[in-house]
Amino acid sequence: MLREKSENVYEHSTLSTFQTLKTLKKMTEEIIIAGFGGQGVLSMGKILAYSGVMEDKEVLWMPSYGPEQRGGTANVTVIVSDERISSPIISKFDTAIVLNQQSLDKFEKSVKPGGMLIYDPNGITHEPTRRDINIYKIPATEKATEKGIAKVFNMIVLGGFLKLKPIVGSEFIHKGLEKSLPARHHALIPQNEEAIELGKSLIEPVFTL
Repeated sequence: MLREKSENVYEHSTLSTFQTLKTLKKMTEEIIIAGFGGQGVLSMGKILAYSGVMEDKEVLWMPSYGPEQRGGTANVTVIVSDERISSPIISKFDTAIVLNQQSLDKFEKSVKPGGMLIYDPNGITHEPTRRDINIYKIPATEKATEKGIAKVFNMIVLGGFLKLKPIVGSEFIHKGLEKSLPARHHALIPQNEEAIELGKSLIEPVFTL
């Protein structure tokens, strides 16, 4: 009888420890967003970063400036974490969001094995080829053009990402939009939020592990 009780206590203790470890598991998401200048790459990253700040997470937003923005690939690194970010310089990412062929060619290889690649198929002639990552596509350009909402194209893409990896809550996305958009554009926040919800419905798997 005593032995049975002891075993039960041990099992309960082990289960509690496991549940505690699960609860304490920290989240860190390292993201690269890349595309042509004018596609809203940097603002997408900024909104995601501000949303993380509003949720009291550690964040980093590091845009790429310079000649490559004029016709080449503009890109931004975003890190959202529950813990202090140890280094802003990274070469491998949990997620790559790529919006043109040049960015796909450049950053597909930078996704960590087991990570995720999201791309807009518009203008893509060479599809992703890796089979050690999860690959999704989102027809954001097509849908934004169809609905006449090209200005919030990037929010459609952001919505697709958040459907797969909800690293910040929707209420904090709203706060992130308020923080990152000039006050004169706050009337457009509902349209941005609608585009995010649209993106969640458009994202589709191409290859998953």
